[in-house]
Amino acid sequence: MSKRSRFLLILVVLALCLMFLWPTIGWYANTPKEVQALALGSLEKIKDYSNAMAVSDVKELKATQKADSTAVLPKEFAYIEKEAKKNYKSMGKKVSSPMTIREALLAFSSEAELVTLVENQYRNEILAAKSKYNSSVKLGLDLSGGMSIIVRADLDAALASQGDSVSADNVSTFKGEAMAQAIETLRSRIDRFGLTEPVIRQQGENRIYIEMPGAAEADQINSIIMGKGILNFRLVDSAATTAFNTYYSANQTSTFTSAGELLDPSIIPSDTEVLGLYSKDEYGLDERVGYLVLKKEIILDGKHVKSAEVGSDNISSKPQVNLQLDSEGAQIFGDFTAANVGQALAIVSDNKVKSYATIREAIPGGQVAISGFGLDEAQNLKKVLQTAWLSVPLSIESQQVIGASLGEDAINQGLKAIVFGLLLVLIFMLAWYKGAGLNAVVAQVMNLFMMFSILSAFGLTLTLPSVAGMILTIGMAVDANVIVFERIKDELRAGKGRAVAIAAGFDRAFWAVMDSNITTFIAALFLSQLGTGAIQGFAVSLAIGVFSSVFTALFVSRLMFDFGTQTLKHEKISICWRLKK
Repeated sequence: MSKRSRFLLILVVLALCLMFLWPTIGWYANTPKEVQALALGSLEKIKDYSNAMAVSDVKELKATQKADSTAVLPKEFAYIEKEAKKNYKSMGKKVSSPMTIREALLAFSSEAELVTLVENQYRNEILAAKSKYNSSVKLGLDLSGGMSIIVRADLDAALASQGDSVSADNVSTFKGEAMAQAIETLRSRIDRFGLTEPVIRQQGENRIYIEMPGAAEADQINSIIMGKGILNFRLVDSAATTAFNTYYSANQTSTFTSAGELLDPSIIPSDTEVLGLYSKDEYGLDERVGYLVLKKEIILDGKHVKSAEVGSDNISSKPQVNLQLDSEGAQIFGDFTAANVGQALAIVSDNKVKSYATIREAIPGGQVAISGFGLDEAQNLKKVLQTAWLSVPLSIESQQVIGASLGEDAINQGLKAIVFGLLLVLIFMLAWYKGAGLNAVVAQVMNLFMMFSILSAFGLTLTLPSVAGMILTIGMAVDANVIVFERIKDELRAGKGRAVAIAAGFDRAFWAVMDSNITTFIAALFLSQLGTGAIQGFAVSLAIGVFSSVFTALFVSRLMFDFGTQTLKHEKISICWRLKK
């Protein structure tokens, strides 16, 4: 490969690496901590926070305008001014500059319209940060802090619930399938709450190990794992719903607290509560389209679900979840629907009303169809419900919270180890190989740059064992340079000139370098596939390091030598204290 081709290849690789690493840089260097905390929360929390902040900002603007009718709209609300000018332009009206708060408020047809605008601004900022995180290098539990949980699955109880339907020969197979389903169910439950990159794996025969980096509320996590509040059917209080919506339309900014609780609980009957009615918006978030007042009494919960499958509505072709209830659930549901014909029944998932419909007739037999979901959410709900179908009781055996300070200390120690290790290796290369050692220095810096870029490109998680793999790679990576440099020295001792010695040195060292790194890569590959936890993290970083170090040693270092020979016209090479050529 010519010098120009190698140079262009290296430029392309550097550009790709920077592109892959940019989200990581943007997340860790340019995203404030408070925004990171919000972006790592669930989509529901983002929605609630955005709405609460929007309501608060609008109330503050109104209060400021009431105190001073000539007050100018603050610069942080430039997006409101931009939208207000569009509205005034469409109405054929002119507006002063700078715009006053009063003019900004009058530009919108209703307070709700302004609240929606501000809410979208907050939401888009947080979702942009979340997108950066999803494309960046993640920190594992040992670096970021978080929670580790061990869950025990009662496989014997699951087997007993099947009665005689499982033969003695199939007991082992059934337990394996039940365990796999329990793990998949936990993964879907945790993932659909938007929690940070959970690690979920089987531990032994009947235990499940869960890692959740970052801050997490223990009570909420326990509720998710145990399946509380996942799905239930409740009756809609139509009269109370109408009264509440009338009240809310006149008091939008003074109905709920920032936490979503009613400021005045007396506006609804004591045996009811207000829940939001949701559908998916254009961002894939749950968008509240209204409120319903529901009876607190749960008619039917998820434990009566025998099976769940994803299908589609015959009329609209939209996704729906088809449930088969057990005999007790079928009896409860059949009796209830027969006694409440003409009433509205709501389907509640995670304290959000996903769908509701009027009961036209009794629904016997236990066949129930749930609609109002997107396809992904329908698939997740199906997985959640299959725990009840398999009847695998789950219990939390241990729960440990690791503080962020421990993770910060681990990060600092890991960074120090990388920096000191890199410096010592590079000092040795400069001292032993003189000017040629500079090539190794540049190659090692680019090697680390490529490693972090590959981690970012594949969204991999950085743990302490991964850092250890990187540190080991730094030491191993110079092996290729050492082999090449020693070959070049042999050629120089044979009386060859700079250009010939460099070409022959790289050619003769090529397979020696490749053989040693291929064997290391094979070992790392098997460890990454067969190992788990710390072993897997170490192996992945080692495999990435092997790949990047070969590239930098054979391409980057060679290009630097050729640049000195062909462009700078150097005739001698500084590579050894005892050689003068």
